[in-house]
Amino acid sequence: MRAIGYKKSLPVEDSNSLLDITVDDPKPEENDLLIKVKAIAVNPVDTKIRMRMAPESGHKIIGWDAVGEVISMGDKVTGFEPGDRVWYAGDLTRPGCNAQKQVVDHRIVGKAPDNLDDCQAAALPLTSITAWEVLFDRLQIDKTSAHKKRTLLVIGGAGGVGSILIQLAAQLTDATIIATASRAESQQWVKALGADHVINHYDDLAEQIESTGSDPVTDVACLTHSEQYFTQCMKFMAPQGRFCLIDDPAENIDITLMKQKSISLHWEFMFTRSMFNTDDMIKQQELLNHISEMVEKGQIRSTLGKTFGEMNAENLRKAHEAIESQKTIGKIALTVTE
Repeated sequence: MRAIGYKKSLPVEDSNSLLDITVDDPKPEENDLLIKVKAIAVNPVDTKIRMRMAPESGHKIIGWDAVGEVISMGDKVTGFEPGDRVWYAGDLTRPGCNAQKQVVDHRIVGKAPDNLDDCQAAALPLTSITAWEVLFDRLQIDKTSAHKKRTLLVIGGAGGVGSILIQLAAQLTDATIIATASRAESQQWVKALGADHVINHYDDLAEQIESTGSDPVTDVACLTHSEQYFTQCMKFMAPQGRFCLIDDPAENIDITLMKQKSISLHWEFMFTRSMFNTDDMIKQQELLNHISEMVEKGQIRSTLGKTFGEMNAENLRKAHEAIESQKTIGKIALTVTE
């Protein structure tokens, strides 16, 4: 089969940073689905892995957002049939979706929504899983807490995770949502997705939050540059609040600032369940199916921003370059042809 891979960690501008290759078709294990990939989306994790993890031998195939069709399955798989249209983010420890075919554990695969095309659907799995786990597993924003009213601050609201997280919070919680975005078009984007208030992350956060008239911030979903915002957040967050981050801080954060207010720190990494084969891996299948139902009901819309044509090394390099610019709105997707 055709795939895109790399041998060395190189800047995206280098033509060898991603290469068109041919590899053997993968074979499913007992819990796996063998999937014909129809479309993929690109995430910041793709660019980070490309730059940080070179294969010991051969080519490394990355990519963790896809929609496709089930070809066959392992002996222990239930709930799927050949021909099923599915979506998934996959497993960081296995070859990714930048290929014509892929094997994925069925417990982290859901049924794709019927009302989205392949690129629209491919844009959602990884960010949906991350956003869902941030809101409901880490912040537990749907649970009873010490606060009568939850106020959620989403830092980086116009990005891939922010774009779905705002929609989920608006549809499934009664929290007041304050999202950050700097440019006029990104501010309009997050407002349209359901944010109650939009503020600029380049300006003083506390002053802007106060100007909204909202209750004190009880929960923070920090989706980018957490080292820049952590200290600010500790000053204005409500006592017994929750702070969740998904990135790798560029410098140390001082968690002693959390002590007096008993603020809790949560880290979200959506690959934890598949990486450690946790007992609750099936939760990702369940939440993907829930998201699919919400999409079909018109409660959630795709966060696709742009399509970059057919998946090949040249187009994928362009997608990585766009992601690294940190100026994208929504997601980037590519189609996969036979």
